[in-house]
Amino acid sequence: MSETASASDQFVQSLARGLTVIRAFDADHVQMTLSEVSRRTGLTRATARRFLLTLVELGYVRTDGRTFELTALVLQLGYSYLSGQSLPQLAQPVLEDLSREISESTSASVLDGDEIVYIARIHTRRLMTVGISVGTRFPAYATSMGRVLLAGLPEDRFDDYLSKASLSPLTERTVTDPDRLRTLVARAREQGWAIVDQELELGLRSVAVPVLDPRGNVVAALNTSMQATMGLTLEEAAARVLPHLQQASATITSALSARS
Repeated sequence: MSETASASDQFVQSLARGLTVIRAFDADHVQMTLSEVSRRTGLTRATARRFLLTLVELGYVRTDGRTFELTALVLQLGYSYLSGQSLPQLAQPVLEDLSREISESTSASVLDGDEIVYIARIHTRRLMTVGISVGTRFPAYATSMGRVLLAGLPEDRFDDYLSKASLSPLTERTVTDPDRLRTLVARAREQGWAIVDQELELGLRSVAVPVLDPRGNVVAALNTSMQATMGLTLEEAAARVLPHLQQASATITSALSARS
């Protein structure tokens, strides 16, 4: 084949069909018969059988003679991609999906000293007077992401934070009492999420969840922000977005585990 051959000339149909068979399995189709694989892939039974038996021989699929299912070996197919991705790179596409689901801006941040630092951001509409981008910093005590990140600190490190942090009021709603902040951080630790209502800026409400590493340590936080004038109570605002945030966090946590 010449170097000037077109991309279509170099297309390996058998490889494409093999990948189609692998992708046919999902959460709703964990186990399938030959007929079901054939129907979902559009391949003939004979062709689907050849690919399934090849995948069985390679260890990517197992069979009991009637049904087929993927093995954990398929995770290695994504290892090369995951192993080269940083936390921001892993978070970005997840935030994009999350933002489409809830139609709100979404962000990821890490704790750096007394502040949170944005490491990924999907912008849908501007809610704050201050623009937010990757690298933007805010005081941890007045943000939902800061609360869940502080909740992930060991007790002695959180005590050290409280002893040194300057809890200045950013709005009339900002919590500046150390004991009150300790209670709110403890609540975030217990329930696994935090909501902050107009403490960073009036009119702005945000909900955040932690992202865990394979050992269960908090390594980042995800949040979404919304207008406080949407006519929702704090409980209603949290209920609207929390399941989506938790699923996004679980996706990133799983990717971190696979990368490790």
